[in-house]
Amino acid sequence: MSFDVPYPADYGGVMDVYYKIQSLAESGIEIYLHLYTHKRKEQTVLRKYCKEVHYYQRKMALSKGLHFLPFIVVTRNDPQLINNLKAVEAPIFFEGLHTTLLLNHKDLQERKTFVRAHNIEHHYYAQLAKTEMNILKKIYNLAEALKLKFYESVLKNCDQIFSISEKENEYFKNKYGDRASYLPAFHPNESIKVLSKKGYFALWHGNLNVADNLKSAYYLIETFENLDYPLVIAGRSQHKKLLSKIESAKNISFIHLKNDAHLLELFHRAHINILFSFQESGIKLKLVNALFQSRYVVANSKITAGTGLETLCHIANHKDEIRSCILKLILLDFSEEEISNRKTLLKQFNNKENVKKIIMQMNV
Repeated sequence: MSFDVPYPADYGGVMDVYYKIQSLAESGIEIYLHLYTHKRKEQTVLRKYCKEVHYYQRKMALSKGLHFLPFIVVTRNDPQLINNLKAVEAPIFFEGLHTTLLLNHKDLQERKTFVRAHNIEHHYYAQLAKTEMNILKKIYNLAEALKLKFYESVLKNCDQIFSISEKENEYFKNKYGDRASYLPAFHPNESIKVLSKKGYFALWHGNLNVADNLKSAYYLIETFENLDYPLVIAGRSQHKKLLSKIESAKNISFIHLKNDAHLLELFHRAHINILFSFQESGIKLKLVNALFQSRYVVANSKITAGTGLETLCHIANHKDEIRSCILKLILLDFSEEEISNRKTLLKQFNNKENVKKIIMQMNV
């Protein structure tokens, strides 16, 4: 059961869902996909991997925010869902705490149930509140964090929690014991891309409608303003203030991302990938993708926390450290040693091997 339409797989959460569905289907598992949608359209490609696909509309009335349940949960509630779940005798896989409203339903007590924990959700929303400048959104995020903290205990009713990072798995293990296990994120990469020794620019990419990403973009513009090296900011944005600030910087450019192929092209041309966040949560799939598809990665500690991938990155937490890394790396060729180290540490992100962990737990 997915919290959103998982295609196109154009942001971290749905990327994990989509490539998990693909891997399960390729392993011979019959999938009945239930998903909630708000703005994203129905996608025929999902029928390629699923026997049935059922869409439910999120109920986004502002009054839902007054409910004692978290908004991300109570808005994913459709009376037809329980009937559709009862119609097929199969294990139920809930994607995110968002979709778990029926986890303790009396008619599903005999089912095996599994939850993919995409984040420690109340931590995630508390951090969103810190970075949010809009006072109403800040209040919403704080309220949601509090509701999610109490709601999370619903997880004691599932058979298995699949944590998306090692660090978060420690949290879930401490609270729910052996019910929690680490399952690395699913992603589109099959092997590490071997590229020429030098790229042409530093690349930052992300969804600029997310407050943390917008704040990070401004921070990196200030970081690069006095550097004699080009920075490409890639994403989708109509944010006039940001675009104006980029336009006024001689070494910084904005590229409107068209699709996955466009992002891959940028990965292959970049010499350095800049990954920066003001909040720590889950695993940033943009980090995994950059390590598979591009050259050097400069990241701050909030990006790499709990990933086990710190040694594959150049850690820089402040503007001066980022500048120092850039000036050093632009002089270096991307080496065979770097590729060899990635092959070793990225073994954990093998979709074909990781899907076996789900199948083994489900006994299907």
